[in-house]
Amino acid sequence: QVQLVESGGGLVQAGGSLRLSCAASGRTYSNRGMGWFRQGPGKEREFVAAIIWSGGRTYYADSVKGRFTISRDNAKNTVYLQMNSLKPEDTAVYYCAARSLAGVETKSSGYAYWGQGTQVTVSP
Repeated sequence: QVQLVESGGGLVQAGGSLRLSCAASGRTYSNRGMGWFRQGPGKEREFVAAIIWSGGRTYYADSVKGRFTISRDNAKNTVYLQMNSLKPEDTAVYYCAARSLAGVETKSSGYAYWGQGTQVTVSP
C-alpha cells in the first residue's frame, strides 16, 4: 500500500505560481511511476504530468508544457508540481497518483494509488 498526501493548493491570480507537494509513505519502491492529474468543474479527470521516481524522465500534457514542472525528492519521498504562469483554466482539484509499475503513464487507469486532492483556484 502507498499513502499519498497532497498540499500546496490555494487561490492565486492569473500569471501567478504555486507549488504542489505530494508526500508518499508506505511501500515507496524506487522505480514507481508518479503522476499528477486534475479535475476541473464539470470536467473529467485529466493527465497533467508524470515522472519516473528514480530516473527523472518526465512527461507533460500539452496544455501545461513549458509552464509546469514535475520533480521529485527521493530522500523525502515527495513529488512536486511547480506551476507557473497560471491561467483561470488551470482551476481544478489536483491529484497525486502512484503506479504499481515503473514507467511513465498518462492514463488514470494506470495508477493504483491516489491522494485526496488539493484545490487550485486561479482568478482572472
